[in-house]
Amino acid sequence: MEITIEMIKELREKTGCGIMDCKTALKNANGDFDIALEELRAKGLQKAEKRVNREASEGRVEVYIHSEGRLVVVVEINSETDFVAKSDSFLELCHEVALQIAASSPKFVAEDQIPAEVIEAEKEAVAARVREEGKPEAIIPKIVEGYMKKYMDENVLLNQKYIRDENKTIADLVNDKVAALGERIVIRRFIRYELGETTRHLEEEEAAE
Repeated sequence: MEITIEMIKELREKTGCGIMDCKTALKNANGDFDIALEELRAKGLQKAEKRVNREASEGRVEVYIHSEGRLVVVVEINSETDFVAKSDSFLELCHEVALQIAASSPKFVAEDQIPAEVIEAEKEAVAARVREEGKPEAIIPKIVEGYMKKYMDENVLLNQKYIRDENKTIADLVNDKVAALGERIVIRRFIRYELGETTRHLEEEEAAE
């Protein structure tokens, strides 16, 4: 199949990869866009994995203000280099993550950030509730397991479904950028202020590294 300029341009816009990389991927895939996209994504992730021990200390603090100041989100997202931190693709990610936090109100960045006592309290509360409902003791662990998965999906930022595409999680969104940019990207922490609500300040997370 002939590889056209339009095909290369579309793949470049989708991935953020260089023109030659896009052209090569399309040639390797015989013009199949989806296969070329997956090839570039895999190469980008592999490149980032090789740099796993490099510090991600550059990046951006994104501020999003909604409803005439009634809701404010501040999120820190780190990259390895200042070059990537200033790229349009990275800036777009920062904005989208801030929008996600504003819309979906997560409590934590990653699962391993949740204090053990919070997890145990949630498990005990749901177990007590289903016992009161008369559920058989044998099925309670399964019910608790299902509840905790739902709890994680709703309250952990990386687990949440992306508000613009429910087929993706925020972790998928970050990994797409990692694949395109070839660097580690870390959602470090965020603050979400909403008028009349208690402030939540989420500290550094490592699960996205």
